[in-house]
Amino acid sequence: HAPMPIELPLDDEEASTDVDLKTQIVRFVATGAGSAVLDYGLTMFLQYVLGAAYPIAKAGGFLLGTTVAYLINRRWTFRAEPSRARFVAVVVLYAVTFAVNVGLFWWLSHIWPETLVYSTLAFVIAQGVATVINFVVQRAVIFKIA
Repeated sequence: HAPMPIELPLDDEEASTDVDLKTQIVRFVATGAGSAVLDYGLTMFLQYVLGAAYPIAKAGGFLLGTTVAYLINRRWTFRAEPSRARFVAVVVLYAVTFAVNVGLFWWLSHIWPETLVYSTLAFVIAQGVATVINFVVQRAVIFKIA
């Protein structure tokens, strides 16, 4: 059996997948912004303070950011009940976006000079691509799963 996802009691209203697209986008962006700050902070800390390699630094940031984002998005953005099938689908989606995000960050970091400005630009591009993939797949597939 797959483990059940962690619960976050963000509001007391009954969960529902009937949240309109505009509300979902606003909530997804707000959640993503906060999660991206965590991801960026840990990525830059690991890379520039601890001297970790690009993929290791980005992987650590990605894992922290996406975990926080999933927990908030499931409950607040998409208002979906916990589901083992959905949890497994999210793990698969995050594996794909992990490869895209870390791979793109690594590739850009190797074609540009290693400076904070270029690392930040690589982070923003990689994060942006992964965010679009995440929203589309979560809205169209994952949060339609019972």
